[in-house]
Amino acid sequence: METGGIDVILVEDDAAVREGSAQALDLAGFAVRAFDSAEPARELLHAHCRAVLVSDVRLPGMSGLELLAAMRAVDPDLPVILVTGHGDIAMAVQAMHDGAYDFIEKPYSSAQLADVVRRAADRRRLQLEVRELRQRLAHSQGIDAALLGNAPAMRELRRLILDVASQPADVLVYGETGTGKELVARCLHDFSERAGHHYVAINCGAIPETIFESELFGHEAGAFTGAAKRQTGKIEHASKGTLFLDEIESLPLAMQVKLLRVLQERLVERLGSVQPLPVDVRVIAASKADLQELVKTGQFRPDLYYRLNLIVLRIPPLRERREDIPLLFEHFMLDAAGRYRRDVPSVPAAHMQALMRHDWPGNVRELRNAADRYVLGLQGALPGIAAGAAAGTPPAPLADQVGAFERALIEVELRNAGGNVSVACAALGLPKQTMYHKMQKYGLVAEDYR
Repeated sequence: METGGIDVILVEDDAAVREGSAQALDLAGFAVRAFDSAEPARELLHAHCRAVLVSDVRLPGMSGLELLAAMRAVDPDLPVILVTGHGDIAMAVQAMHDGAYDFIEKPYSSAQLADVVRRAADRRRLQLEVRELRQRLAHSQGIDAALLGNAPAMRELRRLILDVASQPADVLVYGETGTGKELVARCLHDFSERAGHHYVAINCGAIPETIFESELFGHEAGAFTGAAKRQTGKIEHASKGTLFLDEIESLPLAMQVKLLRVLQERLVERLGSVQPLPVDVRVIAASKADLQELVKTGQFRPDLYYRLNLIVLRIPPLRERREDIPLLFEHFMLDAAGRYRRDVPSVPAAHMQALMRHDWPGNVRELRNAADRYVLGLQGALPGIAAGAAAGTPPAPLADQVGAFERALIEVELRNAGGNVSVACAALGLPKQTMYHKMQKYGLVAEDYR
């Protein structure tokens, strides 16, 4: 039976009980290291050990309760199962309040012991998987930290950004609402030779048309009523740096003509001036609409479209890279916990599966908001999870949660490996025989991920 690589450290001073318990756990598929006292067992246990501790309460030397306290100081998440005599029930209940995972009363059956240990091992495996995920986030560097995601489309997007970042050509970025178009633009700037100069962002749909020209090109004093002094425009301010035009599909046709001249000649004229000013600016335009379709309907100038349509980057919607949802949600929870000064809550596997099933019409922005609400403990924080369930109704059985989470992890690595089982095995730290067993169990076929 599969135990997920979680071992059992057994501490029992009664030789017969120790031998019988070790044999029962061995038959259940666990690797067991048995000791007759707490001190040598304590030396094996550390903050990230892949183990569950089963200890008798009454031991020579350090007691089971003292061992529990010592382990709580080393790793408060380590599952500790206490074995008690009949008269120790009240003490064992108190120990659970103090952090023990569970207790078993003597005499116990082999099946009872194996069941409790298996549940504790499932919890330990999930804990360590979450820790590994957080460690990957903490140690990400460069563009991997700025633009998260392990889906093939995101890896390709990061590669393209690094390839074109230092090129002088303008860039057109396509993406649905909330996919992170400005983040991509920021990466193009930050990983280019222009990074030491201004990055100027303009939302073309948010500036009233009456003041758009002044905002973009600037004006001289007296150029119009209320123009008391000279104002530098956004394009001029971005010289030697990057100008990001978000929602360029909203740019008025009259402004499209003037922007085209800037792109072609790299010259800008302030309102009220006849003196053209040279500008060295890299323009990144972003749109959630298909500009070619807008050209056909007369809503976007074809000459501007073809001027922008040189280097095109497309950001995949979240529904097309569902394998990135656990990583992104964990990242957003960590960020929200820091901002709100809250603990990072655990996410049951059933809830994570609901997140991965959701279509996310608001994409990454919607996922970030869900993470904020979840950290704040708000009712109905997660899509697909009823408010009552979020508030604490009984979750699905642990075995179902673990199975769903395990299947999701295997699918992620198979997709990352392009269906190469050997590569996925290496990423998961699983023997190939175990991997094939799990794939058969969950109905997964390698060819589906190629």
